[in-house]
This record gives sequence, structure tokens and C-alpha cells, in this order.
Amino acid sequence: MTLTPRQQQSKDAFVEQRGEGAWSPLWESIARIDPEFLDAYRELSMVPWRKTHLDAKTKELIYIAVDANATHMYLPGVRQHIQAAFRHGATVQEIMEVIECASTLGIHAMNIGVPILVEVLEEQGLRTGPAPLDERQQAMKDDFTATRGYWHAFWDEILELDPELFEAYTAFSSVPWRTGTLEPKVKEFVYIAFDTAATHLYKPGLKLHIENAIGYGATVGEILEVMEIASVIGIHAATTAVPILVEEAERAGVPLP
Repeated sequence: MTLTPRQQQSKDAFVEQRGEGAWSPLWESIARIDPEFLDAYRELSMVPWRKTHLDAKTKELIYIAVDANATHMYLPGVRQHIQAAFRHGATVQEIMEVIECASTLGIHAMNIGVPILVEVLEEQGLRTGPAPLDERQQAMKDDFTATRGYWHAFWDEILELDPELFEAYTAFSSVPWRTGTLEPKVKEFVYIAFDTAATHLYKPGLKLHIENAIGYGATVGEILEVMEIASVIGIHAATTAVPILVEEAERAGVPLP
């Protein structure tokens, strides 16, 4: 379908600012129904791109982290931003590291669940306090701290009550830290991105990884750009639903605006 001059104006501005590779039929559906809405989104999404705290490749890696993680899984965005990351010089290994870091999100079931389990046990008189770590548990703690560069109190009860899971998680989550090529600061940006995203909002991890990122030299501007990128995922309501709206309107014979 040919776009009207107003719709074409919205498309042209989008392509000019975001690049030809960013345009797709998903955006065209939105332009057809509400070009003003698309213009407003373009301006919102351009905020981190008008700044230079993060380079373009890192920005694309952050988009991948937000779109690929288990609480969002927006596959059209994963594909688009992998393509863009390659255009900006990213390697397969770098993108794989982002995916590996994002794959650790599931451990938050333990970070949230185990403290609640401990709370219930103490309320029912089944626990009076933490047990001292044995030699094996202490070795696990030392290994995690050496590899990941930090320790947080929310690991204490997991290590005490479920050392088998903690040992396996340490090995799993440490792969990109043992063999990866991304600088530690960028890895922390990945954790910040999916912890702050509206689909997850994991506040303990967010605070921890902001602290870690600052420890690795991150600036306030860089961290804000990570959050700005994560803040636009609400548009996926439109990129997912509007094409369906167009399709069903045409099937029902309902005229588009």
C-alpha cells in the first residue's frame, strides 16, 4: 500500500535518524495508522543516540540484552539489533557473551525465593540462624568472588542451603567472565539493562551492578544511556499488536485512518 505524504514523512524521518536497517514492515504498520505516534517514539528512542557516552556497538549490545532475556524475548528486536551490532563491528563472540550474561537472569528465582524460605523457617521456629560455611562452601565463595569480582549478602543463604545449585550456577555464570572479550564494565551494563527493564525490575541486582559498573570506571552518563535504551521496550506493544490490528481491520473491511 502506498503511504500518504504524511506517512512517508514519518518514515523518512525515522530512516534518516535510525538508519535504513532499522525500518521494517512493523514500523510501516504504525506509520499507516498513527504517524504522530511513530514520530513521538522516534524522538524518545533517539535520546541515547544523540549522546556519546556509549559507542554505537555497545548501544546495540544493550538492545540485544534487553530483547533476548527470558522476561522479554522480543525476537524481532534481537534479530534487528544483532544485524546492527555487526554493522558497528561487533563480533560473534561479543554478542554471544551478551546472550550468556542475559541467560543468568533465572537465578533471581533463588535470590528472591531463598530469603523468603528462610523467613518462613524462622517464623515457624525451624531455623535460628545461619550455619557456618564448611571448607567446600568457603572454597565456592572464594571462587565466585575471584571470578566475578564481588560478593553480595544475597548469596549467603543460597550458598548455605543449596551449595549444589550455587556451585553449578557459579560455573554457568562465570563462563563469559573466564573466557570473554568484553570489558567488565560492558558486562555490568548488560546486567543493569535487563535488571532495570520493565519486564523484570530486579532492584537488588540493579543496585549491585550499578555499584560494580562504577567500580569498573562507568560514568553516570553511560549508566543513564543503558537505562534509556531499556526504557523504550514498551514500544513492542505497538510493534507486536499494530500489524495484527491492520491485518484484522483489512479482513473485517474496517477502513484504516
